Amino acid sequence: MFPAVGEARSTSGHELGTVRVVDYTSGIAGAYCAKMFSDAGADVILVEPAHGTALRSWTCNGAPTDGTDGALFRYLRHGQRSVVVDRGPDAAGSAADADVVLVDGSSPVDARRLAESHPGLVVISISPFGLTGPYTGRAASELTIQAESGALAIRGRADRAPIQAGGQVTEWVTGVYAAVGGLAALFSARQTGRGELVDVSWAEVANNTCTLFSDLSDGVAGRPDITGRPARSYETPSIEPTSDGYVGFNTNSRQQFDDFLVLIGRGDLLVDGEWSGLGARSARWDEWNEIVRAWTTQHTTAEIVELAALMRIPVSPVADAETLLGLEHVVQRGVFITSPDGEFRMPRRPWTFDGEVAPAPDASPRLGQHTGVVESRPRQAVAADTNTTSGRPFAGLRIVDLTAWWAGPSATAMFAALGADVIHIESARRPDGMRMAGGAFFGRPQWWEMSSFFLAANTNKRDLTLDLNSTAGRAVVLRMIAEADIVFENFTPRVLESFDLGWDVVHATNPRAIMVRMPAFGLDGPWRDRPGFAQTMEQMTGLAWQTGYLDDQPRIQRGPCDPNGGMHAAFAAMVALERRKRTGLGSLVETPMVEAAIAIAAEPIVEYTAYGNLIGRDGNRSPRAAPQGVYACSGDERWLALSVLDDLQWAGLQRVLGNPAWASDPALSTFVGRRAHHDEIDEHIGRWAAAADLDTAVLELVAAGVAAAPAWDSRRVHTNPQFIARHFFELVQHPVAGNLETPTVPFRFDSVDTWIHTAAPLLGQHNTEVLTELGCTAEEIEALDAAGIIGTTPAFA
Repeated sequence: MFPAVGEARSTSGHELGTVRVVDYTSGIAGAYCAKMFSDAGADVILVEPAHGTALRSWTCNGAPTDGTDGALFRYLRHGQRSVVVDRGPDAAGSAADADVVLVDGSSPVDARRLAESHPGLVVISISPFGLTGPYTGRAASELTIQAESGALAIRGRADRAPIQAGGQVTEWVTGVYAAVGGLAALFSARQTGRGELVDVSWAEVANNTCTLFSDLSDGVAGRPDITGRPARSYETPSIEPTSDGYVGFNTNSRQQFDDFLVLIGRGDLLVDGEWSGLGARSARWDEWNEIVRAWTTQHTTAEIVELAALMRIPVSPVADAETLLGLEHVVQRGVFITSPDGEFRMPRRPWTFDGEVAPAPDASPRLGQHTGVVESRPRQAVAADTNTTSGRPFAGLRIVDLTAWWAGPSATAMFAALGADVIHIESARRPDGMRMAGGAFFGRPQWWEMSSFFLAANTNKRDLTLDLNSTAGRAVVLRMIAEADIVFENFTPRVLESFDLGWDVVHATNPRAIMVRMPAFGLDGPWRDRPGFAQTMEQMTGLAWQTGYLDDQPRIQRGPCDPNGGMHAAFAAMVALERRKRTGLGSLVETPMVEAAIAIAAEPIVEYTAYGNLIGRDGNRSPRAAPQGVYACSGDERWLALSVLDDLQWAGLQRVLGNPAWASDPALSTFVGRRAHHDEIDEHIGRWAAAADLDTAVLELVAAGVAAAPAWDSRRVHTNPQFIARHFFELVQHPVAGNLETPTVPFRFDSVDTWIHTAAPLLGQHNTEVLTELGCTAEEIEALDAAGIIGTTPAFA
C-alpha cells in the first residue's frame, strides 16, 4: 500500500474525483485509457520501473537529446502522478488503494491473480489477443494486429500488397474501448460490491473498427466462394489531387454521389447511372479518375471545399499536422491548447459538459515525483446488492437513441450490451441512412434489413419509427424523453433545431435527462452545419496523411473514426451519469466526432510543435519497428505481416531465416541500423518469403518470438481460432438476414457469458410495444400508423 503521507486531492469539479486508477501499463493503449480517466477527474497514479516507462523517452526520431520527457508522454500523462515501485513480487501492493488497475503485457503484476485477490477491484487488462485463447502471449504490433484481425487485407490496390491504416490507430482506439469497459465495470462494482476483470483484446478492437464488417456482410450474402478474389480496394471519390494539394470527399449516399457529379460538371453522367456503384468505379479505375481529376486539378483545395460544402457534400482539406493547426474551424473552436509546460500544442479534452471549459491540464509528472507522498485511502465501501447482475450496470436505464449511421449507434449499442433499454428512433419516410448499405442486396425482399453496419451497431435495441417533422411524432418523442435517462443524437445542429428538440426543450421536459450531442464538427464554429463521416475525419485530422504507399497519395483508413467517436461519447455519457449523482440534474454533453478523432491523432501535432517532425505516410513501415512490412508468400494472395520490435526479435528472425550471412552485418545489430538499411533487409526477406509457405512461416516466426501474422481475408475472420476461442463472434438469429456470426464488444467480462441477446431490430419492429408502454391506446397507435407517422416499411419500398 502507499504510505499515509500528504493530503488528499480536492475533488471539486472532477466528476470522477473519488476514483483512483493505478496504472502499470507502458503502451499507447494503456496510456490513453488512463488519460480518459484523468480527463474526467480521476486520480491516476502511474507505477513505473526505476528507468521509467518506455513512452518517457519516445519521439518518432529517437529519444529527446536534452534529457526531457518525450512530448507524447507529456500529452498522455498530464495531470497524473508517478511513483517508482520495485518490479518484484511486491509490486502488486500498489493496487491495494485503487478502484481501477490498468495492466498490459509489460506490467509486473498478473491481471487475473490481482482480480482474484481483490474481489472488489476493477482490473483492466489490455493485450494483443486477450487473456484467453491459443494466441495469448504472442508478440504483436499495430501491423500484425491489423493483419490478424482482417483490418489489413481490405485496404490497397489489388496489384500491390495490402496497406496498413497508419498512425497506430487501432492501438489508440483500444485505449478508448478499455476506458469504456473499465468505467462501466466500475459502475457495476459500486452497485454490487463485486469487482470485474475487463479483458480487452486489441485484435478484437481492430476487427470491430477497421474491417467494415466484411465478415458479417459475407454471411448475409450466404458465404459465396471467394477463392482467389482479392478483398482490398479503395473508395472513390475520396482523396483527390487539387491544384495546390489534396481534397477529401465521401459519398455514402446516392444523393451525395449524384451531387458530386453535378459539382464536377458531369451531371450528364446521371442519365444512365453507370458510375453510381463503387464496383463499377473500381473496375474502371483509370477512366473514373480521369473524369474526376480533370476537374479537381483545375481548382484549389479551398475553392473545392467551399463549393462542395454549399452542396452539403461531406468534404475536407486533406491535412497534415501543419495544415490542421491552421484550419479555421479548429482555430475558432480552440481545439488545440498549449501544453502545461508551454512547449508544444496538444488537443483539448474532446467533450464538454453544459458548455463549460474543461479544467486547465496540470503538468505531467517527473519520474518518481510522487514516490512516498501518495496518500493512503480505502476503496469506497459498498453494500453488495444481490439483486443487481454484475456486468449489466445499466439495467433499468432508458435511452432515447436519435442517432444514425455508425458513430452514434455504436455508442448506444455499448449501453444496450451493458443492460440499458435503448430505443432506436428512425422514420419510415427516411430510415437510418446506414440501412441503405443493404443496397448491395437490392432485389431481395426487405433488402434494407441486410446492412451489415446496421446489423452490427444496433444489436440489443428496440426500434420505433416516428416522423419527427409532425406534431404528433414530436409529441411522442417528448413523452419518451420525459421518462429517459439519456438522449443521444448525432445530426448536424440545424436538423435538431428544425425539430425543435434542442437542449432547452429536453431539459425543460426532463431536468434529469442527459443529452449527448455528437455532431461531426460541434455545436458552433464555421463548419457546425457541415455533414461529416468517418472518412471526413480521417481526411481532416492527419490520419489519412499517415496512410498509403510511400510513392502514392494519402488514403483513408476506412472506418475507425466512427466507433472511436461513439466510444468517446459513451464514456462522456457515463461520466455525465456520475455528475448527475452529485447535482441531481442532467447535463448537455457535447462530443464532436472530429475532436475525438483529433485526440487519437495527436502524435503528429505533438511531434511537429515540439520538435518540428512532420510525420507522413511510410507504407507498411513504422518508426517503432525495423524491419516491418507485408511480404508475398508462395501462392496467390498469401501475405505475411512481420514486425521486429527489438533486438531479441531480430535474433529470432535471423534463426527462422537460417542465420544468413547478410543478417550478421554489425550495421544491422541495432534498431537504428536496421531502420537505415530497411530497403536492403526488405529485399532479403521478400526473396525468402516468396518461396515460403505462409502458415509455416507464421508458426516458425511466432515460435521464435517474432511479431508475425497472416493477412486474414476480412470476410473469413470468424474462423480465426483466436476469435473462436474467445467467442468474439456470436451466432445471432435475424428474421430477415438469417443466422449470422456477429462481432461483439471487444472485451470480455468474467461475469458476462454473452453480449448479444437480440438481433438488430427490423424497421419499426417495436412500434406497438413501445407506444403501449407510453400509454397509447390501440386506437391511437392505429391513427399514428394511418397518418404515416409510424410505419414498418420505408417510403421508397
